[in-house]
Amino acid sequence: MRAWVVRAGANGERERVALEEGLLVAGWDRLRSEDLAGAATRDSIKAAVAAAYPDEGPYTIGNWAGQLYRFVHEIRPGDLVVLPLKSLRVAIGRVSGHYEYRAAAPDGMRHVRRVQWLVKDLDRQMFQSDLLDSMGSLLTVFELSRFGAAERVAALAEGKPDPGRPDADEFAATLTEPTKLYEEVRRRGAEEPLTLSIRDFLAVWGVQRRHPAASEQIINDLQARGLVTVPPFTEGTLDSQIAVLAGGAEPDESGTSAVSRLSGSAVQSPAVQSAAHAAGHLPEDETEAETVAYRVSNLDSANRMPECVRVGDSLQTAITLMVLRGYSQLPVLDPDGRLRGVVSWESIGRARMADSNAGLDAATARGQEADRSDDLLDWIGAIQQSGYVVVRDHEHKVCGLITAADLTVQFGTRVRPFVLVEEIEQRLRRVVDRCLPLDRIRAAVPKGLAARVRSAADLSFGAYKHLLKVPENWAALTWSIDQEYFLTALEECRNFRNDLMHFSPDPVTDEQLVPAQGLLELLRSLDPQV
Repeated sequence: MRAWVVRAGANGERERVALEEGLLVAGWDRLRSEDLAGAATRDSIKAAVAAAYPDEGPYTIGNWAGQLYRFVHEIRPGDLVVLPLKSLRVAIGRVSGHYEYRAAAPDGMRHVRRVQWLVKDLDRQMFQSDLLDSMGSLLTVFELSRFGAAERVAALAEGKPDPGRPDADEFAATLTEPTKLYEEVRRRGAEEPLTLSIRDFLAVWGVQRRHPAASEQIINDLQARGLVTVPPFTEGTLDSQIAVLAGGAEPDESGTSAVSRLSGSAVQSPAVQSAAHAAGHLPEDETEAETVAYRVSNLDSANRMPECVRVGDSLQTAITLMVLRGYSQLPVLDPDGRLRGVVSWESIGRARMADSNAGLDAATARGQEADRSDDLLDWIGAIQQSGYVVVRDHEHKVCGLITAADLTVQFGTRVRPFVLVEEIEQRLRRVVDRCLPLDRIRAAVPKGLAARVRSAADLSFGAYKHLLKVPENWAALTWSIDQEYFLTALEECRNFRNDLMHFSPDPVTDEQLVPAQGLLELLRSLDPQV
């Protein structure tokens, strides 16, 4: 059994049909005459999509074709499906039928799967944050494959609480404040260091994202206690593992530090060995980065070993794997796991043009290789141009692969909160300009600044609370809603906006978006013409 998310359109335009008729509905309304059931491969679906959308580029066509292939062929009867709703609730169902093409249905409603809805109004708060994060993809059709998602979705559909990740660190949950973490590190000593995920580590300080102010506080707290995390907690994804060590402790009787003793131990768990090895490679006098940067390692795909071929494999092996997985390229590794090159459809074509019997070695071209600690922004141009970059660790062994698709999802996720807040501000500005005279608008700012205000566009976000708490201003809007609740929601959104303006390498989760999303939906309902 697998679990999937199938969205009902960017604005929920297919929600009603999906819930009332028991359907999963894919969009792509220009695919009017193409019955995808007859398209047995990704390439045949890609051809249909390209014909329907001739103005789209190859990346978009490939991405859409992949989603439709999943919808038609990979989703199976018996699988679970999650449908996020505009109301910020969630529906969960069990797929009950194969792909169908409904020729008589309206545009955008023709490609469907039958589903039995098990629950239609589940509170998002029932999902733990890691599962909500997994649901945050901007794709229409995608699998929830991490953190035991299928079993957890099944439990939620039965009315049970989310059981959480199967690999969840129960001990980390007991570290509810920094003092407890310090005590635990001291109790364990160097032979059994404390290891936990960056997500759980941040939770000790009560934060979820690594924005500069929070990171600076944590770094200062660690330095004051003589502690260090390896690798640095400012690098990697939220689910990366780190070890917390007494880096400043004095040497023992043998004259070695805790870090050195740990690095030399041969009887440690894999997670501890990895952290110990990283500790031995910290630059001199460096503990944690003083500022948060957007590293290559902040992308999940940079920390996930890609499928590859090895030197000595046949070209047929590479071609077979590329066709089966729908890959455009594969890394070619030496026996030590280091990059020897990359084989791609282009390099295969060039090799076969010169020699129809060319093997893997002839088809292997030089590959782009980034270090996990590189600034991701420095690689965006190269990834856009070639479509990928291979990622290596501190030993120069391959540990990940970033594609243009990974960048699209990552930055699409990061842009979404800004777009949401911008629409909220635009709607507030327009309704205030329409309903209130300029002298009342100016009264919301200090007198020294009032002359500079020519419209609501010159107000700060925080000024709206002061403006709309005035009874006559509120009455002028003629809104039949509770003023106190609205002003509270406005303040929550202001705090969210302020936090958003501070750089963090960590994405905003759907759960963190809920207050702002709710306020936007309320504004849209109050004034749909704006």
